[in-house]
Amino acid sequence: MEYNGLKIICPDDCGNAPKKYFLKELSIAFAKNDLAFMVDNITEDFNWNIVGKKLIQGKDSFVETLKQMQNNKVKELHISNIITHGYDGSVNGTFILENKKIYAFCNVYKFISPRNNSKIKECTSYVIESL
Repeated sequence: MEYNGLKIICPDDCGNAPKKYFLKELSIAFAKNDLAFMVDNITEDFNWNIVGKKLIQGKDSFVETLKQMQNNKVKELHISNIITHGYDGSVNGTFILENKKIYAFCNVYKFISPRNNSKIKECTSYVIESL
């Protein structure tokens, strides 16, 4: 799949469950830097822990951090796995920037409830630059 120059590779089963589909769309929104989609789907007191880098607390700080990251354009997003169960979900894969840098990632999410349309209250991200 390609979206406005962003190549997206994801297993076909990512759409079989509503939360899996949502986390796929959230990952694509992050790669496209779609602030509106991401902000609409997190809580006001959202916490984002980028392990080994920083802890972002609150929706406003999250938005500011994303704005600072806008220069890092993602060219390809490869989603390997999406797992959800109850309050929790995770996505792992790789992304390639326009500058050809490759990063492996795993995002672990905590939802406010086990319902399918729940907002995310926290995310822990593990990001490793690959060779």
